[in-house]
Amino acid sequence: MDSFDMVHKQYDAMIHKIIHSLNIYKDKDAFYQTGLIALWEAYDKFNPEIGAFPAYAYSYIKGRIMTELTRNHLTEDRNVYQKEEFWELIKDEQPVETLPRERILSYCSELTVNQTKWVLYTCLDVLSVREIAKVEKVSISAVKKWRKGAIEKLKLLEL
Repeated sequence: MDSFDMVHKQYDAMIHKIIHSLNIYKDKDAFYQTGLIALWEAYDKFNPEIGAFPAYAYSYIKGRIMTELTRNHLTEDRNVYQKEEFWELIKDEQPVETLPRERILSYCSELTVNQTKWVLYTCLDVLSVREIAKVEKVSISAVKKWRKGAIEKLKLLEL
């Protein structure tokens, strides 16, 4: 039989076709890798006396990808990943000790006005992104941009 490189080139389209036929649209690279490993295993275990290699490889690859697909679905069903808004709704039961306003402002010298607002609302008033957006009458994504910029600049000050 040919070397695996030749087999890989010859059956590469088969792996892609199987992925497409199973309507896999997420994590295509991971499923392609699974298919490639299955092709290698089929190549390694193939016995020419049993039948033709293309049919053997096809069933081996498709079976392995379907097993991986089932495993992924079970993992998704068993695990619940909460959206960011969920975590903003949870109230912290611990008493909050805030820093003095002057000390907080001393860290904000390199920040824009809006980034400073985010720091003050977050540290002094303990407001969530959603609450800051409501108070400032801006979108939540705008406040998230303030937060991102402030965090990036404050990290640079740590150095």
